[in-house]
Amino acid sequence: MKHKYHIISLIIFLITLNGQYMLYSQTPLYTILISTSLGDMKAVLYAETPIHSENFIDLVKKGFYNGHSFHRVINNFMIQAGDPRTRNTNDPDSKNISDVDYTLPAEFNPALYHKKAVIAAARMDDSVNPQRASSGSQFYIVQGRTFSDQELDLMVKKQVHIKFTEEQRRLYKSIGGAPHLDYSYTVFGEVISGIDIIDKIAVVPVDKNNRPLKDIRLNIKILE
Repeated sequence: MKHKYHIISLIIFLITLNGQYMLYSQTPLYTILISTSLGDMKAVLYAETPIHSENFIDLVKKGFYNGHSFHRVINNFMIQAGDPRTRNTNDPDSKNISDVDYTLPAEFNPALYHKKAVIAAARMDDSVNPQRASSGSQFYIVQGRTFSDQELDLMVKKQVHIKFTEEQRRLYKSIGGAPHLDYSYTVFGEVISGIDIIDKIAVVPVDKNNRPLKDIRLNIKILE
């Protein structure tokens, strides 16, 4: 399939998220459909993060994600997928590999932060991964929660976060997200429709390892 690079500078979309209008102003490189057993999500991958976006699309073309399950689900935080073990089993003791055999260099961008519905790359902890390189396959979609000005101010005071922009404050207070992850994990896309599916997945019953008790399967295809 031929790449379609819809590189349109400062393209602006207004999408409704829990009754709130959200400004989306990144450059869409690809549009994908994430189909799950609880419903479908349409998402865009950013041109601002070409390494991550192209890698994700390469895996989608190979059918890598088809049949996977969301293996880590934490309500008011995020839902995670991309572990190859989950294609045939959700057993944490599986002997199969849990990732592809490569990582990706971080692509941090001040304009890309962890508002609700963004797609970001999982990674190993700083203690073994000081460069904060991303997993080659595992990703998560942010659900998060809303924050008050006082909470955001405290994060800045404790140096958990740099000074928030007005746009960041508006979105973290209205639609929510996970600001403590900003600029530590690479954000490379965003769900633009079917955002309610994130909430449906986030509240399913899980075990002590945050694995859903019932598999939530997914398939991903390229739309544009």
